[in-house]
Amino acid sequence: MADPAAELQRQLQLLAKQFRQRLQRELPELSRQANALDKADNESARLPLLLAIRQQLHKLAGSAGTFGFAELGEQARRLEQLSNNWLAAGRCDSSLMPDFIADLCDLPHLAGDSAQAGNSEPLALAYENRRTPLDQRIVILAEDPVQGQSVELTLQNFGYQARWYAARADLELRLALQDVDALIIDSDHSAATELFADRTGPNDLPLLVISSNNDFASQLRAVRAGAVGFLHKPLNLPALENALQRLFSLQQGQPYRVLIVDDDLELANRYALVLRQHHMHVQVCHEPSTVLEYMARFAPEVLLLDVQMPDCEGPELAQIIRFNDDWLRVPIIYLSAETDLSRQMRALLRAGDDFVTKPISDNALITSVFSRAQRARQLSNALARDSLTGLLKHADIKEQVSYEVARAIRSRRPASLVMLDIDHFKQVNDKYGHPTGDNVIRALANLLRQRLRKIDSLGRYGGEEFLAVLPDCNSEQAQRIIDEIRQHFSQLTFQDGSRDFRCTLSAGVAQSNGELTASELLTRADQALYAAKHGGRNQVQVAS
Repeated sequence: MADPAAELQRQLQLLAKQFRQRLQRELPELSRQANALDKADNESARLPLLLAIRQQLHKLAGSAGTFGFAELGEQARRLEQLSNNWLAAGRCDSSLMPDFIADLCDLPHLAGDSAQAGNSEPLALAYENRRTPLDQRIVILAEDPVQGQSVELTLQNFGYQARWYAARADLELRLALQDVDALIIDSDHSAATELFADRTGPNDLPLLVISSNNDFASQLRAVRAGAVGFLHKPLNLPALENALQRLFSLQQGQPYRVLIVDDDLELANRYALVLRQHHMHVQVCHEPSTVLEYMARFAPEVLLLDVQMPDCEGPELAQIIRFNDDWLRVPIIYLSAETDLSRQMRALLRAGDDFVTKPISDNALITSVFSRAQRARQLSNALARDSLTGLLKHADIKEQVSYEVARAIRSRRPASLVMLDIDHFKQVNDKYGHPTGDNVIRALANLLRQRLRKIDSLGRYGGEEFLAVLPDCNSEQAQRIIDEIRQHFSQLTFQDGSRDFRCTLSAGVAQSNGELTASELLTRADQALYAAKHGGRNQVQVAS
């Protein structure tokens, strides 16, 4: 198997070679245009030539440094700024024109000195995949046995391998085994201060802190210990699990989707290569007129947009994208050799979220895109997902049903819809209270999330009712999978103080047949669930 690092360097070297070949074509053309500019005897003849030269200089200023030609890039940037001033004034400065022409003709000499294959800065380590949810191991340090055991049991019901420890020595023995994914510490524990001080940096285990104090000083102490979550007593157990879910979803989520819009082919491909090496899905669009098709088909989470392109400027394209409400949450990062702060500000005010000046190092590019994509996904999830379960909301899961049914009809592949409902849930709320009922709902949501595939869609349809969409899955397969989940759920033990209890679920399955609409398929799944309820509950029925 090829070494990934060596393969990356090979591809970067290939792109650098293509860029050098491009310079061999473009720099002589710039010299030719410079000679034509020198021979032009009036402004009406000079300005069109100057505009074409400026466009070429802008591309060089943005890309040359990235491919290892730093001096060429800086000279192109200086000449571009000079040509911008002349274009804005509508006339060339005759006193500066001879030096301008000479510097343009000298650019090929600056391209002959660099043998670099591009940015030589070592890339940051790729973001690694973590364990699946069923393997996530959580350890808890708390002196209060009631709290420790309650957290342990609740997290086990939520599908984690949780273990509570009262003594620091026992905890350190477990940590020494190096098979732990997250650490929860009660800051009131006598050893908490020492444990916080022992943490050395960002590579430590993810830490969540529980505290009886909710003041600024306590939260700052947690942050300095490297905490990624902070919870105040009395502990809200669903909130604790929600913090864990956010943590692991960031580590395990689907690759971020990035769309690059840039007319500079080699530079855009280099950006794409670097981002793909860091587990991002990247598509490149070289024609601004086709960007709406890319947006609709690819649904990017981040848009990298060149500011100056032929026929359509980046801020203009950004405004067109912002016309569509569905894309308002997509962050737009401008990539440009433009260094004028007032022009950068105007671009951001029209439509945009960040401005990155070319050339940009590989690590800076990765950091900028990753941080924006991470925040965008968090925001999108917060708006589209149910706050208690983390599953899609009613409207969003119904939209997913329509999407999968349409795809099943096009591909002539099966897709199954599953309606699930917790049996006698009203009695759970009446007897044990709504907070305990919320724990039951969340436990089932986590069980579904862990037992189903990444391509499956899950939503909270309402109350204690759930909806699952299973593409490429017939009704027999769906029934078998859901029945295994039913059996596992019935074995979970829930706790309300000193009282333990269990719950069951019922489910109805309906399979698409290439003719049923999304609404009709929902009705059939609901009817199958109704049959399961009236057939004695705690069972899975398939629509006939």
